[in-house]
Amino acid sequence: MAPEFLPVPTVRPGDRIAVVSPSFAAPGVAPAVHEQAMRRLEEVFGLVPIEYPTTRQVGASARDRAADLNAAFADPSIRAVLSTIGGEDQITVVPHLDAALVRADPKPFIGYSDNTNILNWLWGNGIAGFYGGSTQVQLGPGPGLDPCHEASLRAALLTGERLQIADPGESEDIGKDWADPAALTEFGDRELTEPWTWAGPTRSVTGRTWGGCIEVLQWILTAGRFPPDPAVLAGGVLLLETSEELIAAREFGWILRSLGERGLLAAVGAVVVARPPTSSFEVVRSSAERAAHRAEQRDVAVDIIGRYHPEAVVCVGVPFGHTRPQWVLPHGGTMTVDGARQEIWADYR
Repeated sequence: MAPEFLPVPTVRPGDRIAVVSPSFAAPGVAPAVHEQAMRRLEEVFGLVPIEYPTTRQVGASARDRAADLNAAFADPSIRAVLSTIGGEDQITVVPHLDAALVRADPKPFIGYSDNTNILNWLWGNGIAGFYGGSTQVQLGPGPGLDPCHEASLRAALLTGERLQIADPGESEDIGKDWADPAALTEFGDRELTEPWTWAGPTRSVTGRTWGGCIEVLQWILTAGRFPPDPAVLAGGVLLLETSEELIAAREFGWILRSLGERGLLAAVGAVVVARPPTSSFEVVRSSAERAAHRAEQRDVAVDIIGRYHPEAVVCVGVPFGHTRPQWVLPHGGTMTVDGARQEIWADYR
């Protein structure tokens, strides 16, 4: 059986919110970007960000990072928890978290990428979170917040409203280097987006979401941190995206095939796959090469999901992962994926 989900209240202007680094402490590397993000949390959302001992401490132990999370979840004056960024070792933090604290006082958790670990742990304890959002990537850099990110983060934290998830029309794989002063005032190089790809039957699916970064999901499943019976996802919406590691489409397909063999694809009613990043500071590709990478991953997704569950409604290209602009989406909350109208709606409470 799926866990019984507890209500997670919204935040009010003037509330204190925790800003933590459960994985990589990026604020310790690029403090100017971090501090601009803190100002924007106050100026744009009217919230009071509170840093914890390891927020800027690069190399902090898993126990110390977990202690910050436990302290934030336990403090009744803290009404939400935001992650500064992802990383690659949050799987070692999860064993030190205290489930009794989050269940005693549920509050919104915002994060993506390696934060798939914490979101999955919360999901298993009946606490919905939000996939997306990073103070160091979405809030701090650039001239301001992208409209879709601001609207969905506001819904996740403050309003709890229902939003239609739409294509922002442009996208970037990576912003300016944090060491470049322009990172505080300019976005990265952006290009026009392609239309989303829809597959499967023309029906509407409404269900609880689960998923995240597919590389991290592979780690979670290997570590045995997901219920053995895939029926816990029955009728739900599976969210999948790939990271800045830029895995090949065939590797994405291998992991997706494993999810199919586990029975997860057959259990859900819909699958939403994010627009993947295709370039990094280390890997520079032409526009044609980037488009080819996206198309190859799209085709692999549609093929493998269709093989394991031809009745699943599938949408590929939604920007909720490692590209910007980025939508923040419910994780454990409810989404509607309408294959007939080709629309996606997210309920933020």
